[in-house]
Amino acid sequence: MMDIRKQTFIIIRKNNLYLQGKECFTNKPKWTQYRHQAWKTRDKERAAEIARKVGGVMVLFNQVADQTKVIGA
Repeated sequence: MMDIRKQTFIIIRKNNLYLQGKECFTNKPKWTQYRHQAWKTRDKERAAEIARKVGGVMVLFNQVADQTKVIGA
């Protein structure tokens, strides 16, 4: 039996787009409209730091249940 809580991650959202990573050559943030393609972490401090840098908000995302919830706003 899979523990659904282990499928919950923090992703970063800004202007209804999700942070996917950064561009190879420019180091600028790369965004996607699909939350399943977003960069994921379980480290809340790291997520908060990156959200501040890019001007986004942290969102809890469970990819199995396909549910999101804004945190730390």
